[in-house]
Amino acid sequence: MAHRHASAGCAALTVLGALVLAGLPAAAAERPTPTPAPSTADTLGAHDPSPAVLRALERDLSLTEAQARTRLVNEAEAGSRAGRLQNALGKRFAGAWVSGATSADLSVATTDIADTPAIEAGGARAVVVKTPLEDLRAARAKLDAAETGNALDTPVRYIDVRTNRVTVQATSRAAADTLVEAAGVDSALVDVKVSADQPRALYDIKGGDPFYIDNTARCSVGFGVTKGDQQGFATAGHCGKAGATTTGYNQVAQGTFQASVFPGQDMAWVGVNSDWTATPAVKGEGGQDVQTAGSVQALAGAAVCRSGSTTGWHCGTIEQHDTSVSYAEGTVDGVTRTTVCAEPGDSGGSYISGVQAQGVTSGGSGDCTSGGTTFYQPINPLLSTYGLTLRTSTADSGTPAPEDDGQSDGWAAGRVYEVGARVTHDGVSYECLQSHQAQTAWQPALAPELWQRV
Repeated sequence: MAHRHASAGCAALTVLGALVLAGLPAAAAERPTPTPAPSTADTLGAHDPSPAVLRALERDLSLTEAQARTRLVNEAEAGSRAGRLQNALGKRFAGAWVSGATSADLSVATTDIADTPAIEAGGARAVVVKTPLEDLRAARAKLDAAETGNALDTPVRYIDVRTNRVTVQATSRAAADTLVEAAGVDSALVDVKVSADQPRALYDIKGGDPFYIDNTARCSVGFGVTKGDQQGFATAGHCGKAGATTTGYNQVAQGTFQASVFPGQDMAWVGVNSDWTATPAVKGEGGQDVQTAGSVQALAGAAVCRSGSTTGWHCGTIEQHDTSVSYAEGTVDGVTRTTVCAEPGDSGGSYISGVQAQGVTSGGSGDCTSGGTTFYQPINPLLSTYGLTLRTSTADSGTPAPEDDGQSDGWAAGRVYEVGARVTHDGVSYECLQSHQAQTAWQPALAPELWQRV
């Protein structure tokens, strides 16, 4: 991962250290039943994006304003359709992605051609492949486990749902072959990308603002959070260890790292003192605020923007989720790979897709002059691990939503739900369509983009 900034000033980013990188068909009775996709993405806020988001998408993805607006709506609705189909296909599911300038095309992969009519009825293009997603995940896990002291020779490993392969980024073909053999993985499942890129953590209460650790290093704020009455913010674990003290962008005493994990994962949160207030704002283009509405995970191929204290506001696309990357300090699992650029000091900063929080900057390679690759720690696992609640513009400050107390599967505001999770609410059962942290305004009956009645 990128090394932490040793001072508050910007340092030019050189070539970074190591980057942070078929089952049988089911019975006919298990074929998914076509389900109509939601017609709008109003609940997720995609119809009313921030001007700052639109301007950056136009600039970095070469879109018109109309295309940028359409893309955000298409991506919000595609996530819901993909979740329905993933739940219906079960073990035959092999991934989903969006494509095209406005993300108008949703593709869903299956291992059984008989699923094609149901996928098409669900509003997606069917792609028939050999290997289900769970087998690719198992192969990637074996590759991760086989990493040794030479992890920096094969720093990035990810599942590419578009190719139905696990990709190993390595400094040489020989290094990749050695890892694949040591892991006992079928080489037919693996693509090798030879690259000299060496990612590192981008070391360095509004997302993207700078903060300073023990008066020596600088990182960036991710997202405002709360834990009970304690306010704070989420950031990268490599920015500081538990107990480290922080000062804010104005050099005023700010808070203390409450918990931190790195490597393995790259997550941390800072509890702030009474002089600071956590907000849902992320610092956008020209210092204008982008408001965070939630944490619905975007699909591979979706647009995403990043805010950081070194390079500011930049956008790109999500390449792959569930990536493993090896830095000099160790391997980090479960990060997301993107085309957004970043530099040291941007670490910990916000990644946001439309108005939905995605994660905090972990590491990468390249810079914002020549371009690069970055990785972020997804926000939902961070919230779940530390029991945090994301500060959002849609949060209801009044009476909490009713919860099904006493039921282990009862829906509850503040919990993080993954695709396929089942809950009950008001006596009705629902299945989750998109990974997110539940909010009062997103009760299952009111959020068809997130929940499907079963």
